[in-house]
Amino acid sequence: MVNEGDFGINVSYEFDLFGKLRRGVEAASADSDAVAAAGDLARITVVAEVVRAYVEACSSGEELAIAQQSLALQKERVELSRRLRDAGRGNQTEVTRGQTQVDTLAADVPRYTARRRIAQYQLAMLLARTPSELPPAVMTCNKVPQIKQPIPVGDGAALLKRRPDVREAERQLAASTARIGVATGLLYPTVSFGASAGYTGVLEDIPTIPTARWAFGPLISWTFPTNGARGRVREAEADSGAALARFDRVVLNALRETESSLATYAADTNRFDSLRIAYKSAAESADETHRLYAAGRESFVSDLDATRTLTSTSAQVAAAEGQVALDQVNLFLALGGGWEAESAADSKAATSAPHQAAQ
Repeated sequence: MVNEGDFGINVSYEFDLFGKLRRGVEAASADSDAVAAAGDLARITVVAEVVRAYVEACSSGEELAIAQQSLALQKERVELSRRLRDAGRGNQTEVTRGQTQVDTLAADVPRYTARRRIAQYQLAMLLARTPSELPPAVMTCNKVPQIKQPIPVGDGAALLKRRPDVREAERQLAASTARIGVATGLLYPTVSFGASAGYTGVLEDIPTIPTARWAFGPLISWTFPTNGARGRVREAEADSGAALARFDRVVLNALRETESSLATYAADTNRFDSLRIAYKSAAESADETHRLYAAGRESFVSDLDATRTLTSTSAQVAAAEGQVALDQVNLFLALGGGWEAESAADSKAATSAPHQAAQ
């Protein structure tokens, strides 16, 4: 019995004459970019949710503080009514009406307290912490955060570059298009150039010169398209068409979200400005009416109505300010977030149509 052996090494290089390998690399690279864009989308979404929860906590804290101030103000009015009643300048009906307003305002305090706690719980969940582990500034925040510089809206091209979902859809479209080239390349012959060397023969004679072998030269192989290759081309083309339709949908949705966010932000900002003017007028009216009532030159009903208008307007101002801050968060998300620091010239171009936040 004779033992035979075969030892060697084979090396080959495939020539990419028909672009199959090149298009495969393009598809893999585009898939990698799409995954990175999906990661960016997840990150800015989480950031937006964290900021939204923080704004909700601060906004409800501000509304709670205003409700408590309004309650204290109305209690002062009731106390004055009692003193005037005891001095013979008022009656019990006025005191009762004022106390009713006190009870009504007191009923709103638990609602704002609950909203604040819910927002804090939401923020703690997003930060993977317990509510007790939140920073003290979050627990005591009672002023809505404000931005002090224009939001870099930019033009449509800048928007599409910033939004991760648009980048993801574009990269998926590029990958689908590249796979058409990969499937088409399978219809053509495969041309490779290879070399091999080794030893083949009786095991006892290896590695001697008589057992040495080597080979060097080209190799052409061609599988006729009877195994579904043409069907794979049509499948790749159909996938590319679907990716194109998805890209169009994402782009249109991005434009819709951005325009809607800008319109809402502008409307709520104008409403907030108008309410601030109304609050200033209501405060002056309530102060003047109360002085006249204390001097006996105005009725209690007028004083009560002026105070009720003031408390209502102050609550509306606080709610409107919180809504503007939430609109800013929504606009950040619609614009894609993640914009980088730019040079002075680039920054000026990117903010050619700025939207100034409420001061």
